[in-house]
Amino acid sequence: MKKYLTTDNIFYASALLIFLVLMPIGNLLGLVSTNTISLWGRYFCFAVAALGIDLIWGYTGILSMCQAFFFCLGGYSIAMHMLLAVGGQGVYGAKIPDFMIWNQVTSLPAFWEPFHSFGIAMILALLLPALFAGVFGFFVFRSRIKGVYFAIITQALAFGAWLIFLRNETMLGGTNGLTDFKSLLGFQLSEPKVKLGLYMISLVVLIGSYLLCNYLVKSKFGKVLVAILDSESRVSYTSYIVQNYKIAVFVISAVLASIGGILYAPQTGIITPGLMDVKSSIEMVMWVALGGRGSLKGAIVGALLVNYLYSLCTSMFPESWPYILGILFILTVLFFQKGFWGLTELLESKLSKKSVGV
Repeated sequence: MKKYLTTDNIFYASALLIFLVLMPIGNLLGLVSTNTISLWGRYFCFAVAALGIDLIWGYTGILSMCQAFFFCLGGYSIAMHMLLAVGGQGVYGAKIPDFMIWNQVTSLPAFWEPFHSFGIAMILALLLPALFAGVFGFFVFRSRIKGVYFAIITQALAFGAWLIFLRNETMLGGTNGLTDFKSLLGFQLSEPKVKLGLYMISLVVLIGSYLLCNYLVKSKFGKVLVAILDSESRVSYTSYIVQNYKIAVFVISAVLASIGGILYAPQTGIITPGLMDVKSSIEMVMWVALGGRGSLKGAIVGALLVNYLYSLCTSMFPESWPYILGILFILTVLFFQKGFWGLTELLESKLSKKSVGV
C-alpha cells in the first residue's frame, strides 16, 4: 500500500478529485459559484503556458522573457473571430467591430478577413506563434546568442510587440484591446453552463499538455534538452545539432503559450496589450520558479497557486501584491530553489527515511 502513497500519486488523485469531480458537481448543485469556476478556468490557461516555460527554461536552460507575447497572439486570434461573429455596422454597410467604427474606419482591414472562419482562426492562432518563434529563434540561435543576452533580446521583443499593439493604427483595439465578446460557435459566453464547459475544456487541455510535455522530457528529445542545460558545449561536439533543438523547444513553448491564450480570452471577455508587456512575461517565469523549475508538476502548481494567491491578496491588500510576490521569489531563491514542489519531495524523502529507521 505504501508504494502507492507517493507524492506523484497523491498529487494526481487530489487534483482530479477536486478539479474534475468536486468543483463541477459543486457548481451544478449551486455550491460553487460560476465566478469561481471561471476564475480557475483562467488559472488552467496560465498553467498551460507555464508548462511551455518549464520546457524551455527548466529543462533546456533558456530563459525566454517573451512568453506573454505568444500567449496574447493566441488570445488576440480567437478574440478577432469572436468580435467578427458579433460584428457592427460600418459607415458603408460593412460588418466591422465597434471600436473601428469609433475610429472612423469604413471597411474591415484585409488581415482581419481570415478570422471570419473559426477553423482558420484556430489554425492561425497556433501557426503565427510557431512561425514567429521559429524565424526569430533561427536567427537568434544561429548567432549563438544565449544566456542573459537571449533573455534581454526576448525582453526587447516583448516590449516592441507591446508598443505596436498599443497603437490604434494596428487596428487591434489599441490600449483598450479587444473586448465585448458575446458568443463563441453560437454559445453565449455569459451562460453559466458555457463557463463550466470552458472550465472543463481548459482542464482537459491542461491535462493533455502535461501528458505531452511529460512524454517529451522522457524521450530522447528531452534527454538532449537536459544535456544542453548541463553542458551545451559538450553536446555541440556530438552529432546533435544544438541549434535545431533550441528552435524546436522555443516553438513548442510558444505554441503552448498560445493555446493558453486561446482558452483565456473567451473566459475573461477581454484581451489587451497589458498582458504582453515585459512585466507579464517576468511574472510567468516567476510562476515556474516558485512552483519548481525543471518539474512539470511544479510549473502547474506554481501557476495555480501564485494566481490564487494573487486573487486573495489583491482583494484584501490591493497595493501589496508586487511586494508579496517579490518576497516569495527571494525566499525561494535563498532557501528552497526547487520551489513549492521541491518542498513536498523533500518532505516525502524525510518521511520515507524515518519509516525505514534511517
